Amino acid sequence: MSALPRIYLPLPETDKKGPRSAPSAVAALKSSNQAEYMLTQTDLAATDGMLRRDAPHRRNPAPVGMEGPAWYAPLKMAADYVLATVILLIALPIMLIAAVLVRLTSSGPVFYSQTRLGRRGRPFTIYKIRSMFHECERLTGARWASAQDPRITCVGWYLRKLHIDELPQLLNVLRGEMSLIGPRPERPEFVPQLERAIPHYAARLQVRPGLTGLAQIQLPPDTDLLSVRRKLAYDLYYVKHVTLWMDVRILAGTAFHVVGMPFPLVKRLFFIPCSVVIEKAYRNLPSEARGQPARHHSAAASM
Repeated sequence: MSALPRIYLPLPETDKKGPRSAPSAVAALKSSNQAEYMLTQTDLAATDGMLRRDAPHRRNPAPVGMEGPAWYAPLKMAADYVLATVILLIALPIMLIAAVLVRLTSSGPVFYSQTRLGRRGRPFTIYKIRSMFHECERLTGARWASAQDPRITCVGWYLRKLHIDELPQLLNVLRGEMSLIGPRPERPEFVPQLERAIPHYAARLQVRPGLTGLAQIQLPPDTDLLSVRRKLAYDLYYVKHVTLWMDVRILAGTAFHVVGMPFPLVKRLFFIPCSVVIEKAYRNLPSEARGQPARHHSAAASM
């Protein structure tokens, strides 16, 4: 059996005092003997035991069928373009201020690009305002970010908290590579292992990835396989139930959540599906062992 590519999981939390300076961040990366935890075949086997109870038929699961109406696919694409244009025009001054602050407080380019996987696993280039030290992964390799990640700059700390660093991805929406609403696009370095370890992971690639989504407004960023598994349930619930009403609720919930409204209140106000319903739907997904793959609705062709 050939060795799997490696995933670098996030650094352990080193302090609770906020962002570090560049020298202390580099020192933490170089000095800690436990700074890197590489996910190998042994680790996948151990994690698989924890995940197996969620889906006993985990090999070659059937696709997740989409139930959205066929007329909504072109409407969603048109709405993405119009709304992304309006939001981008409003956000330009904020992006300009953020760019100046990044330029003044850390070396390196203001913006950075990264390869992600879009609909049907097609690679595309995502754009962000840089919130970490320049070329920080040269020391660590590809890894998920953590809550107290020492690679995050002082300004980047606030950019990430307010999600300002994600605003350049509106360009990806205008290019048709992303949607305003959908699962977050994952890095290609991580996907092969995630597909092996987590049932139905590839099904999230049936729709275009999004800036916000059912998982993004309810759960924190991924930090390990179990957090990815939990977020996947939300992504697949969205894939299966994508409708105009669902997108309106998510978009409105995102706006209120960004301005500080507690999510429990957002969930009640906009009737956003609860975790119990979402987890039950994930556990009841069809598998190859239970019959033929679910048929895709015609709306799947354009989402």
